[in-house]
Amino acid sequence: MNRRRSAAPSGGKGECPVLKFIVKRLLMMLLTLFVILLLTFLIMHAIPGGPYSSGKRLPAEIQAALDEKYNLNAPLYEQFWDYFMGVLHFDLGPSFKYEGTSVNELIARGFPISAALGVFSMLFTLILSIPLGIIAALKHGKWQDTLISVVTALGITIPSFVVATLLDYFLAYRLGWFPVYGVATLKGYVLPVLALSGYYLAFITRLTRSSLMDVMRKDYIRTARVKGLTEAQVVVRHGLRNSLIPVITVLGPLMAGLLMGSFVVEKIFALPGMGRFFIQSITNRDYTAIMGFTLFYATILVVMVFLVDIVYSLIDPRIKLGE
Repeated sequence: MNRRRSAAPSGGKGECPVLKFIVKRLLMMLLTLFVILLLTFLIMHAIPGGPYSSGKRLPAEIQAALDEKYNLNAPLYEQFWDYFMGVLHFDLGPSFKYEGTSVNELIARGFPISAALGVFSMLFTLILSIPLGIIAALKHGKWQDTLISVVTALGITIPSFVVATLLDYFLAYRLGWFPVYGVATLKGYVLPVLALSGYYLAFITRLTRSSLMDVMRKDYIRTARVKGLTEAQVVVRHGLRNSLIPVITVLGPLMAGLLMGSFVVEKIFALPGMGRFFIQSITNRDYTAIMGFTLFYATILVVMVFLVDIVYSLIDPRIKLGE
């Protein structure tokens, strides 16, 4: 990532460092996506078997007809070129296992559910984790810190499928407070969000705690106190702002993963999200679906990382986007 700490004047006359940074990052993002697309394509074709080998063996003439229909009998470079041209037109190709369904339609069917689940989980995580991390750091060594540390340790160690199963059994099946499966209403998102947020909530809480504790030992924090600032002003203006940099760094990849869904959570609560479609495409050796889902996830990931770089400069004025 290209950042500089000082607001030095640009080297060329009329040069715009921010514009250069954005153009350069966009080119890097496009190159990254192309490399991911190429590697995924080559790996899929290097794996033994094919999209029709996992089920009942097809007669040779039917296999040949299917290969002709999907251009699978063409040279590898020609297949990649055709697929690449389709990607440039936002066409990820047909699904080999869902007859009459394209990969675009599978994404359009599963992504809204996974995205809603991911957004709700991230909001719930941030609303709780950052305040808890601040409390644990400011109350270091006291009972509040100990309690939060124990709870977050449990959140990291207990798998999400265990949490999801317990929530579904007790709160949905036994007590009937929430739907057992599906997201027909907003109440249906409550248990999946709780199950999916457990690890991320604990992780970001611990990261905020350790980062804020480290910042509060810096010399400029002592200087701020000597100047007569209140403890709240010191924490908010100087401590929290700098301690959030590591938290923001991990939020990009975490958000990309949440938006793509969780196979385990979606399976337990019977949610037709991206996680379920992605695992099914791997099981079925659905080449185009695997490549399409991988490229879609990679696009979300590089965009999130790009947005994180921009947020850096908003959180910390010393960080300037530029050469």
